[in-house]
Amino acid sequence: MKPQPSLMTRMAGPDFRLGRRQALAATGALALSPWSLAQRSYPDHAVKLVVPNAPGSSVDTIGRVVGIEMARLLGQPMVIDNRAGAAGAIGVEAVRNAPADGYTVLVGSSSAMSVAPLLQKAVSYNALRDFELISLMALLPNVLVCNPLLPVQSVAQLVAYAKAKGNASNMASAGVGSVSHLAGMALQSAAGFKSLHVPYKGGAQGVASVVSGETDWVLTPAPAAMSLVGAGRLRLLGHSMSPASRPLGSTPSLGTSLPGFEFASWIGLLAPKGTPAPVIELLGKTMATALQRAEVQKAFEANGAVAEASSPEAFRAYLARDIEINRRAVATAGLQPE
Repeated sequence: MKPQPSLMTRMAGPDFRLGRRQALAATGALALSPWSLAQRSYPDHAVKLVVPNAPGSSVDTIGRVVGIEMARLLGQPMVIDNRAGAAGAIGVEAVRNAPADGYTVLVGSSSAMSVAPLLQKAVSYNALRDFELISLMALLPNVLVCNPLLPVQSVAQLVAYAKAKGNASNMASAGVGSVSHLAGMALQSAAGFKSLHVPYKGGAQGVASVVSGETDWVLTPAPAAMSLVGAGRLRLLGHSMSPASRPLGSTPSLGTSLPGFEFASWIGLLAPKGTPAPVIELLGKTMATALQRAEVQKAFEANGAVAEASSPEAFRAYLARDIEINRRAVATAGLQPE
């Protein structure tokens, strides 16, 4: 028997197609509405999945993995269209201006949908107003890591250390306005301490500065740091999701020491405003089924992501809260739109 290609092999190309018999069987397994069962005409050709990030990024990897399984279930290709640039705004605008027919959808993220409108004057879109929200796809914790030689073993000890050092302690980030910058400022505000902000040109450089001891700590998206934690080159102090979440096993939530603190990144599926509700329902339920696949769960685990399907209403509530959290962080950092 000819061996089947692995998940990573299938990810190498943008189109994923399944035979009609398999597709109908897979689709029939979904708890779909009467409309979707009756309207086999959608989708009758490829669906474009716009990713406003470069290939290989966390958003691209997560979106591509889920796209593979959604294509399998729908019986049509999901064509990955990377539209990176302007902190995601280029890809987001492309979807906002696309026909609302269900054949163009967006893999959105907190950076592109919550933060970019707060920091870029040229960004005119509003995530809550200009798109149909389909479902959350994944939550990505930020992780608080420090140099292993720093004399701290917990969040409380880092706070005490920073307070004792004053501006002699410092915090790395991927750059002004980045997730790691805003998350770090939110942490300082919640814990009542200050560290000197040292921005770098990208997350890899910021994390590397903590490894080398050039800076003390960073609160960064998990995929950027976990391999270095495993190698003993960074010390993991906590994650930024709620205490009820356990994305990293026994790693404590920052909210345990700082009640109410939460600063997770998210990835979700959106469509142009006016996309028919039955299409939104079909795509949402298809994605929810895809998230249950073992291969998808393994890929999420490797990227420090937590699968999180939701209703459009729950997604809207989560997004509104996320925008407000980032608005406060931007104000704490003293940033103005440029």
